[in-house]
Amino acid sequence: MTKNSIPSTDSEWAGMVSVDDTALAVTDTGGSGVPVVYLNGQFATQGYWRRVISELGSGWRHISYDERGRGKKSKRSADYSFEAAVRDVDAVLAARGVDRALVVGWSYGAFVAAHWASRNPGRAIGAVLVDGAEPYDWLDEAMEQRIRKLFRRMGWFTPLLRPTGLVPRLSAEQQAECNIELGKISRESELGPVLDNISVPVRYVLASGSSFGSKGDEQERIRASLDQVFERNPNLELSAKVASSHGAILKKDFRAIADAVREVNARAVVTPQEPGGE
Repeated sequence: MTKNSIPSTDSEWAGMVSVDDTALAVTDTGGSGVPVVYLNGQFATQGYWRRVISELGSGWRHISYDERGRGKKSKRSADYSFEAAVRDVDAVLAARGVDRALVVGWSYGAFVAAHWASRNPGRAIGAVLVDGAEPYDWLDEAMEQRIRKLFRRMGWFTPLLRPTGLVPRLSAEQQAECNIELGKISRESELGPVLDNISVPVRYVLASGSSFGSKGDEQERIRASLDQVFERNPNLELSAKVASSHGAILKKDFRAIADAVREVNARAVVTPQEPGGE
């Protein structure tokens, strides 16, 4: 990795990046450090990363943004699909003049980061996947109905919170469809080949216990699916399994996530990958 491969900007920037039929609220700290792009949970905002960013400090170039219809400023869209979320990574990087980056994703964002790293071996420095991107067939007809019911029940009060930016500006049906699509993307037959194809350093930071909407040991069984992934692809490793829950991991274990970022970058510098694979 050469210095010239990572463009820099001296000043911090915050503004809107246009993509397709919408615009995304983006923050770029600038600087000459390695660019790190933060990819949010399905209905979260870029503010969730503030502790990780602070822990890593000014030696890195931090780029974060709110997805379509999330946060206070990102605009609505006619397309909230997973593929749109992956395309938006490229749109943000292009707008900020960054070709190569280290991607860090939590929950839904981990799936986006995994797909982006798998598809862009020459542009991905590496990836940190935080309690997400585990291949497991958890979606069936009963679960689909459970998801739809959950978001319908939440639909009566979420519009009241939308002005705060704490909940997405998607309808209950749109939120349910996003979650159901994630279940399809999570299937071993879908996600397994994506993870097997990654040729850059990847480190997982996993939470413990349940997540919103899960029951019993469902989440732990999903996490256990990674054992076979690690055996198949040595580029993917577990960096840490922490005591925090899925929802609290960015708040309580930000240091473990920052350590994983440093680990991935150090590994990438030692063994840089050429475009097209190993």
